[in-house]
Amino acid sequence: MQQRRVPGWLAGVIGLVSLLALWWVFALAFSPDRGTYTPVPSPFAVFGQLAEDGLGAYWGPFEVTITEAAYGFVWGNSLALLIASTVLLFPRLEPVIVQIAVVSYCLPLVAVGGIAIVVLGGATKAGDPSSTAIFLAALAVFFTTVVGALLGFKSADRASIDVVRVYGGGRLTQLRKVRLVAALPAILNALQIAVPTAFLGAVLGEYMGATDRSVGITLIRLQGNLDSERVWAVFLLCAAVAMIGYGALGLVSRLVTPWVSGRGTA
Repeated sequence: MQQRRVPGWLAGVIGLVSLLALWWVFALAFSPDRGTYTPVPSPFAVFGQLAEDGLGAYWGPFEVTITEAAYGFVWGNSLALLIASTVLLFPRLEPVIVQIAVVSYCLPLVAVGGIAIVVLGGATKAGDPSSTAIFLAALAVFFTTVVGALLGFKSADRASIDVVRVYGGGRLTQLRKVRLVAALPAILNALQIAVPTAFLGAVLGEYMGATDRSVGITLIRLQGNLDSERVWAVFLLCAAVAMIGYGALGLVSRLVTPWVSGRGTA
């Protein structure tokens, strides 16, 4: 007897309700009465604070951070894809490139951010994105995209590559006509994962300072004021932004590579 799968939307609803229930239990168990300060406010208190403030009150800081994450996303992934493509044209460079990618992944972003704030600086003027935040966002996505692109390029069908070679196509033609098409699903998956990673890298870069309006600075101020409801509200909005970006790239992936999900087959 074939088992019926739980629909995706229902699984999402169940997961969300379970998460909120665990959050509520956690708030009851680990938030002793401390007067006006509650380290883990309940979901009702956080959503109530969000409703009271309105989303417009948070848009200014998020606009700056989203801009930083977008710049870092573009720069980091462009460099990663360029390097991965170079490895295919010059295979002997692969061990070196992989080692560079691994080292970039192992570097602690907090330590790198301390150096970047001295070298690159922060925002040039009030309300501008921080150069350090953009750099950390780019660094955060580099490893995943390099590895994903390399694995995708290597998944190309050998017979198709041989056909291109027989007709006189060189490595560049193989890359353009065969390897890139075969690697597209893996590249898009890597880019999808890079969206929340770039946002996290930008927020960490803002903790280094040299910016006056951003999610990181807002969190520092709210934490200093012991405003736990608004701190958790910012946490929720960060998760929402990351999920929206992740879902948008997932939708693009389904549209660009319909054969992966089976929608391109008859």
